[in-house]
Amino acid sequence: MREVDLAHFAAAHGEGAVVVDVREPFEYVEGHVPGARSVPLAQLPTVVGDLPRNRPVYVICASGNRSLAGAQFLARAGVDARSVGGGTGGWVRSGRPVVTGVGA
Repeated sequence: MREVDLAHFAAAHGEGAVVVDVREPFEYVEGHVPGARSVPLAQLPTVVGDLPRNRPVYVICASGNRSLAGAQFLARAGVDARSVGGGTGGWVRSGRPVVTGVGA
């Protein structure tokens, strides 16, 4: 597992990266990275089998703390997981687009 900065993540996102948002549902609906899948941290064990093993999975939260824990869990399960440093907060502060509501 490794942590990536927002610039690296933005480039990967632009190329169609798999993104898992581990914040709570109320946080996700307030604004999330376009295309991010909402999977609260406590629910990661229930979806680990659904995640790809042949490409990186970017894990994001509000600031980077929960995503580190989530990425570590996924890495132990064989997923090439990468925590997004700065999280959704950094994404928003950098002026990048967000989606509100439950849709990706």
